[in-house]
Amino acid sequence: MKKKFEISEHRLVPKHTKLSDKEKEELLAAYQITNKELPKIKKNDPAISSLEVKEGDVIKIVRPSLTSGESTFYRGVVNV
Repeated sequence: MKKKFEISEHRLVPKHTKLSDKEKEELLAAYQITNKELPKIKKNDPAISSLEVKEGDVIKIVRPSLTSGESTFYRGVVNV
């Protein structure tokens, strides 16, 4: 039987994590924004398929950066 490829283990896919409700509220308050103002990520995106997300969740994406060590981005989950 062939092993299923886990996309999150690929070296070019940055680390994706789902924020807790408390972390989400703190993020939105810190930047004085709403969830609708965040850039979007589709619920069926392969990079977050193992996170058990629902519409309205916030995903934290950490990418390596040559200048700062790492860069952090946030995306709101949508059902499109």
